[in-house]
Amino acid sequence: MARSRLIPIADELARAVDALGFGPPVAHVYNPLVHARAAHHAYLNLAGDRPGRVVLLGMNPGPWGMTQTGVPFGEVAHVRDWLGIDAPVEPPAVQHPKRPILGFDCRRSEVSGRRVWGWAKRRFGNPEAFFQRFVIWNYCPLAFLLESGANLTPDRLAAREKAPLFEACDRALLRAAQVLEPRLVVGVGAFAENRARRALAEAGVPIGRMLHPSPASPAANRGWEAQAERDLCALGVELQA
Repeated sequence: MARSRLIPIADELARAVDALGFGPPVAHVYNPLVHARAAHHAYLNLAGDRPGRVVLLGMNPGPWGMTQTGVPFGEVAHVRDWLGIDAPVEPPAVQHPKRPILGFDCRRSEVSGRRVWGWAKRRFGNPEAFFQRFVIWNYCPLAFLLESGANLTPDRLAAREKAPLFEACDRALLRAAQVLEPRLVVGVGAFAENRARRALAEAGVPIGRMLHPSPASPAANRGWEAQAERDLCALGVELQA
């Protein structure tokens, strides 16, 4: 399998965001591009870097998904059993006691990841067919936790912390788009769409939005898969295998 040209971009992004500092209310930051580097590289190699596909752009890692596996929306069971990725994860020395890094031994199932990869499996049957048409990239690779262990999304960071973080993430997204030459970038939720519009403003890439699969979204809980397909079809994305 050829080494993806996205790997150096991900590694540079990992270093850039690892050098940043975050204060209260952030109590802990996880960077799965570091502690789950091998699994993330395996994912990028599997996804490939061929041009002309649709990029589905996520926000940042969830505590039971990419934070554990290094794969965007990476619910453990689907990453291991469908994508076939089961690489070693090296937990950081300092961990949040309520959100330990267990890697592929994690028994929690992330709803968002189960919805995204479950849809991919049902619609396309095998990873190769999915990656012929799509690739998933997360805008921000960091997971932010409050003292309680609750997740904090990047849009809720202090302005002084968002600026350097978003600069690094914008740069990585633009470089990824230059490699992938996507025919369309679809933000999974409003935040990802807005960041894509800023980062790719001069790239000439069409940008749209689809419903985020979060269980915090009443619309997603009423049938995320059907709504997501309606969103994609409205953007001109052909879903027939």
